[in-house]
Amino acid sequence: MSATITLPVALYIVATPIGNLDDITRRAVSVLASVDLCCAEDTRHSRRLMEHLGIAPKLMSVHEHNERERGHFIVSLLEQGQSVALISDAGTPLISDPGYHLVQAVVDAGYVVHPVPGVSAVIAALSVAGLPTDHWRFEGFLPAKSTARQKTLKGCADSPHTLVFYESSHRILASLKDMVSVYGGQRRVAVARELTKTFETVLRGSLDEVVAMVMADANQQKGEFVVMVAGESRPNEAVGLDPIALAQVLGPLMPPRQAAAAMVELIGGRKKAWYDIIIGLHKSD
Repeated sequence: MSATITLPVALYIVATPIGNLDDITRRAVSVLASVDLCCAEDTRHSRRLMEHLGIAPKLMSVHEHNERERGHFIVSLLEQGQSVALISDAGTPLISDPGYHLVQAVVDAGYVVHPVPGVSAVIAALSVAGLPTDHWRFEGFLPAKSTARQKTLKGCADSPHTLVFYESSHRILASLKDMVSVYGGQRRVAVARELTKTFETVLRGSLDEVVAMVMADANQQKGEFVVMVAGESRPNEAVGLDPIALAQVLGPLMPPRQAAAAMVELIGGRKKAWYDIIIGLHKSD
């Protein structure tokens, strides 16, 4: 049993493991052992974690369907001088998880909200993706329907930053195929599956290559996923190349599709866009 401490009156946002139960900070265990109440998405799920940690905080369910109502009750506990923790089923609360309305209610009531940081699936995935991480764009879960999903994907198609999505086993293959349709099969991608769990895998390559890997292995369609797609490449101005002039030079030297692929390697961008430009230049000659 972890030793309890006296906590200041506040709401504590506590990160918990996403898989390996040992991925929790000593401070998180101490806070969870000491609060007057711990709010959890699924108390049955969270109780198993508490048993593993050897602690037994009082648990109450707080999820997307009741957090507005629970917020008033939590504020009343703070008014009585009690301390409260919020955890999600896994990872850092509020990151594609409930909690925003509760935090807003506590802040509006004038009470302090303390982060107790730890694991976050998006950060864990980016650390092993092999893609640029100086700037990245987190989109959370994609829509369930293909039409809406492609609309979302198109909305960030021109972003130069690494794109990060969460996806479920039910839709991972369909989502990857939609990414091929929107971004082209040559765009680099990393798919992190079941991070920190027994069957953790990270697939890396072009979208075409990774789709083939997922289709060839049914196990790669099971679990929880973080999908990271390379951002849209930008011309390197330092090189001093005029992209259109280069396309004009390459166009007559090789077939249009090969020339378009060469433009992607030299300049960046999408193969289909360069193909259309090269065809257009050829027609205008």
